[in-house]
Amino acid sequence: MSKLHFEPLHNFFGARVTGIDLTAVLSEADIAAVVDAMDEYSLLCFPDQDMNDEAHLTLTRRLGEPEHNHVTLGTTGEIDYFATLGNVIDAENKKGNADPHTRYQTGNNLWHSDSSFRLVPTKFSINHSYEAPGEGGETEFASQRVAYARLPASLQAMIDPLHVLHDYVFSRSQVAPVNPNHAASLPPVEQKLVRTNPANGLKNYYVGSHARSIIGFSGTQSRELIDDLLRRATGPDQVYAHKWQVGDTLIWDNRCLLHRGAGFDADRWRRLMRQTRVRGAGPTLSE
Repeated sequence: MSKLHFEPLHNFFGARVTGIDLTAVLSEADIAAVVDAMDEYSLLCFPDQDMNDEAHLTLTRRLGEPEHNHVTLGTTGEIDYFATLGNVIDAENKKGNADPHTRYQTGNNLWHSDSSFRLVPTKFSINHSYEAPGEGGETEFASQRVAYARLPASLQAMIDPLHVLHDYVFSRSQVAPVNPNHAASLPPVEQKLVRTNPANGLKNYYVGSHARSIIGFSGTQSRELIDDLLRRATGPDQVYAHKWQVGDTLIWDNRCLLHRGAGFDADRWRRLMRQTRVRGAGPTLSE
């Protein structure tokens, strides 16, 4: 078994992990240790990983069932497990700020949980950095578990039984048009507003940019509650901003964390990351 060492990234969540090579053949004990650490820390950063797509997908399969890339599936019907994040085309060329693809990716700059708009949302996201900008391009994280624990007991009791509609088109059409085929593949889905980690029993609420409305609430009431919960989760003292280094592999728990991109100058810098996702165990309404 690898000798994992954990160094906190933030006062409330996250750890930098050394003592393990994620591209190696990992033992069952190694995988169990990573999963246990995810339940505890929610976000793990593994620096200096010599990653490639084959090792990346192998790691994903060891952690659970890989999730289909919803953009590729929705627009072409093809199955692909990877997303490419950033503006790199090849060794010499990149997409600038005015490119439609760059503008579309600014949707990632809104606080969100990956695939909360799918009936079975993402459990873990796994990102590896191949090229990182010299300025900007951070990914920010915030814990809805920490935020839930800070709520008054009366507010916890009020939101515990509520359900929320999550809607990809509602979220992403705020920044760029959504391909009609893609939009048709992702109708709004109902999710629990409050989720519980099955391993440790800790609760968190589940909002973000894809959260459109509360079932049974008016539009105004819905937005007031969702926006209030989002503000409570993303106060300055509750956010960890990760400055990417080449070789970083990050795994985060979408069941309880929100994240967003900080943006970067695509005319000036190159940014290239590859991402896979581990599918959740089932619909949140069945948890």
